[in-house]
Amino acid sequence: MVKNEVLALVDKGEMLPLMEEFYTIQGEGFHKGTAAYFIRVGGCDVGCHWCDVKESWNAETHPPTHISAIVDNAAKYSDTIVVTGGEPLTWDMNPLTAALKDKNLQVHIETSGAYPLTGHWDWICLSPKKNKLPEGIIYDKAHELKMIIFNKHDFIFAEEQAAKVNGNCILYLQPEWSVRDKMVPLIVDYVMKNPKWKVSLQTHKYLNIP
Repeated sequence: MVKNEVLALVDKGEMLPLMEEFYTIQGEGFHKGTAAYFIRVGGCDVGCHWCDVKESWNAETHPPTHISAIVDNAAKYSDTIVVTGGEPLTWDMNPLTAALKDKNLQVHIETSGAYPLTGHWDWICLSPKKNKLPEGIIYDKAHELKMIIFNKHDFIFAEEQAAKVNGNCILYLQPEWSVRDKMVPLIVDYVMKNPKWKVSLQTHKYLNIP
């Protein structure tokens, strides 16, 4: 397939820059502790300095892969599929989610919301970033809001974002991994004073799994 044909399929969401795919235990948020198959899509321009998957940023380093192959692999492992990145909403997620739903799979997304929401999702984890704020209706659609806490100022940003989501959205504060020893006590104290929030930890890192 020639390059222009590949790019056209990527633009349509029929091929995606696939960084990796793996079967593991969900480590964060509402579904932590449950088995899920992760599809990590390359490409992100949000640019969080503490990002632990910076190798996902450049989409050109990850091979465009037809969604049929991605879906066939996912269906072998789990009923729950998590699409993450990178920033998956960089790309049109409608074809991928339609194909996954055709297999009767539960489809989740982890996103900063930096691009318009596409796709049909059973669960939306919204994790806004200051560098590039969420767009459009995703605040109304999000099932959980996961705010990463790197410093004390992030609590203010978390409250600003919590004021924008729908009333049923579950609110989580999660320490950024490199400063967890310093931030966990602050988060615990904050949640105890503001019980609308819950604590989220990257439990997969404690379990030493992907």
